[in-house]
Amino acid sequence: MKYKMDLVSPAVFIGKQGKGVISFGSGQPDLPPPKEAIQGIDIRKDLRYGLIQGEYPLREALSNEYPNSTADNFVITNGASEALDLIFRAWGKGKVLLPKPYYYSYLPLVEMAGMEPVFTDLVEGRIDIDDFKKKIKGCKAVLINSPSNPTGRVELIETLKEIEKITAKLGVYVISDEVYKDLIYERENYHIKGGHVITVNSFSKTYAMCGVRVGYLWSSDKKVVDDVIELKTHTSMNTNLVGQDMALRAMAVPKKYVIDQKEIWRKRRDRIYNGFCELGFDLWRPEGAFYIFPKCRNAREFLATLFLKYKVIFYLGEWFGAPDRIRLSYALDEAQIDKGLECIKAAMKKVRCL
Repeated sequence: MKYKMDLVSPAVFIGKQGKGVISFGSGQPDLPPPKEAIQGIDIRKDLRYGLIQGEYPLREALSNEYPNSTADNFVITNGASEALDLIFRAWGKGKVLLPKPYYYSYLPLVEMAGMEPVFTDLVEGRIDIDDFKKKIKGCKAVLINSPSNPTGRVELIETLKEIEKITAKLGVYVISDEVYKDLIYERENYHIKGGHVITVNSFSKTYAMCGVRVGYLWSSDKKVVDDVIELKTHTSMNTNLVGQDMALRAMAVPKKYVIDQKEIWRKRRDRIYNGFCELGFDLWRPEGAFYIFPKCRNAREFLATLFLKYKVIFYLGEWFGAPDRIRLSYALDEAQIDKGLECIKAAMKKVRCL
């Protein structure tokens, strides 16, 4: 029996959990946020309008993590997604280079802003610098995500430095989406430098605070910051103050919190990666974030079968610009990973996916 579903976008599955569902879908950490993040918050004080740019104490704390920065270099946003949306809509025209596969929201955000996407295909999950040099000409900006959602790959430092030089020479903005920068298993994060760089980040992944929706952008270009603030004034206005208080408190926790969390992710990475290799799937070994991106035939039928018969969720690669792959998040405990792998093994007997 073949199972069918209307699989238009990830919206079909976002938020689905409980009642026996095993979700390899949404990239939402199941680990607890730091307890300090919710201690001492004055709810009444935070039920007011705040500064459009974001509360000063949080921006000042962030400036300590970015060399030669002040609080004025930051805008606090409703997650990293709003930061990207505001950047593109503030520009409103021009070409944006997107490495492909890409995070599923990148393409709609670029197109809804009235900008034109240009694609450079990844090789083994990483940017091909030769193709990059050809495609970057004539672009307003390039959007880089390392570690990557959906691939789990980390760009080589040599590649990032080359991109840094090329874009500076051409006058092209680099938007560096670094929401997974604290979840790299192979090396430390490399922060792309220069006045043409706009960094986007959030507190969702590092501190397991996805639903709080607090992110930010950093830029040394005052016009970029001012244009984003003006647009935000007439859309969402301030980012919620309770969330900003939580973010500020989270930043003060000992680094051991982040280190311990990363070791848990590393163990889960090894468990699911080895499991998929044993099942015969072709996939890259993730070096950061918490995703695997294996090749898969008949992915729609495979997903429908797994969800409707086994209550297991993953995301289609076609949503990320890679129809021959599927994306799975390992943001769930090892017992669920093992159970999910058993269900996947059973579904492979019903659907030809290799």
